[in-house]
Amino acid sequence: MTFSALEGAGLVPVACKILLAYALGLPTGWERFKHDRSAGLRTFPLVALASCAFLLVAAQPNIDVASQSRILVGVMTGIGFIGGGSIVKEADSVHGTATAASLWNMGAIGAAVAFGNYGLAVLLGIINYVTLLVMSSVEKKVKKDVNA
Repeated sequence: MTFSALEGAGLVPVACKILLAYALGLPTGWERFKHDRSAGLRTFPLVALASCAFLLVAAQPNIDVASQSRILVGVMTGIGFIGGGSIVKEADSVHGTATAASLWNMGAIGAAVAFGNYGLAVLLGIINYVTLLVMSSVEKKVKKDVNA
């Protein structure tokens, strides 16, 4: 996407989409940062922002639907690779799967914003954040009850 293409599409709407994707990644990034996870406050918003940007590039009128689909698949595969790097196996346990899944969700959030599906993007952001916030406590309580 050239600068002139941005002007044609409207720089302000494009900037708003990028900033919205970034903002929707912040709560999850903050939650992961507070719990000292492998990815945090910088990574989550940047993943959402980047996936939005790649898909805004793919949405140009001169790019056919098949190419747009390949770009979407490439973005999601790349985010899966980043998420895979956050998973650590230690002896009998595996850590980082929630962080990896949340990173992948950031890609879906960025894609939803890029395609103008703001309700879906906000819903995904809320569900992701609440899941990390609430389910962590539920897991601890269940483990405590099981081990008691």
